[in-house]
Amino acid sequence: MTSSILDWFWSESFWLPQNVTWADLERPPPGEEYPRMRDILYALPLAVCVFLLRLLFERLVAKPCAQILQIQAGVPRQAQPNAVLEKVFQSKACPDTRTLEGLSKQMDWDERKIQRWFRVRRNQDRPSVQKKFCESMWRFTFYLGIFIYAIRHLWVSPWMWDTRECWYNYPFQPLSAGQFNYYVAELAFYWSLMFSQFIDIKRKDFIIMIVHHLATIFLITFSYANNMLRAGTLVMCVHDASDIFLEAAKLANYAKYQRLCDGLFVVFSISFFITRLVIYPFWVVYSVLVESWEIAGPYQAWWLLNGLLLVAKDDRSDIESSSDEEIDSSSGKNPSQTLNPKDNNHTGNPNGDTHDH
Repeated sequence: MTSSILDWFWSESFWLPQNVTWADLERPPPGEEYPRMRDILYALPLAVCVFLLRLLFERLVAKPCAQILQIQAGVPRQAQPNAVLEKVFQSKACPDTRTLEGLSKQMDWDERKIQRWFRVRRNQDRPSVQKKFCESMWRFTFYLGIFIYAIRHLWVSPWMWDTRECWYNYPFQPLSAGQFNYYVAELAFYWSLMFSQFIDIKRKDFIIMIVHHLATIFLITFSYANNMLRAGTLVMCVHDASDIFLEAAKLANYAKYQRLCDGLFVVFSISFFITRLVIYPFWVVYSVLVESWEIAGPYQAWWLLNGLLLVAKDDRSDIESSSDEEIDSSSGKNPSQTLNPKDNNHTGNPNGDTHDH
């Protein structure tokens, strides 16, 4: 039964071009290797290692850096215990006017007093600036490291300069050590994000983050399985580039280096425009859609993977960097110092937060 399901799922007529079989990819020429699905499973134990490395990094590197920059953990103000309001808070953290009016009558409290209670209660669950700094420093370090590794590999690769090279002799293209390491590292990182969702800063868009990470894991895994590695490395590299500057801007913001933050945010905006709005659609997506059709021809999985590339939005920069609201007043941050959002897509406050007045 299990074997039949696996055979159906890994149907050659779906995943591979016409007249190509999985057996063909198991027999590369002497001295060459093709991607094998079982090898990508190394990403799972590596994801655990990445997760543990992150915990060590945040404790041994990021936290001391935060303390040097005088970014304190802080203790949020505690809301006055109230069973009635707590019950409402668990179902609706930001009650509407009708709910406030009902609570005011029930408890004989002024509406503004109830609003203040909910504001303090929300602040109580928010992460400290130090925790945000540590998370951003980890992401900044990973994005910078993996981007440098990718560029070193891609710089000497012919398909970076001529994207038609992604499709010549496809799918019989040899797997290099650089491609394998890059793919496994990216996949392990996204699996580690799945693990860390349950200990990270809680956000309104938790479910969206889960769906986004699963979609990314799917794309990385199956582009590896059918040997779309050349195009895949370009896609991942383009998406990593601007996130470096976003995380750097957030670090400067948490440390209250506002001029540095503003400058880095400008660099992020420029890099985002160039990589995501110019290079990605007019260079990478064009190659995957048009050049692959002309050279290799479409097949069933081609439609699926290309469809996901077209409709899936990479929300990593704004989803992962967005905590629900601004830090409480104990941080001493002047709300007027934060950047105002330009729009809802990446060009917002590098702190990723909103104030609760």
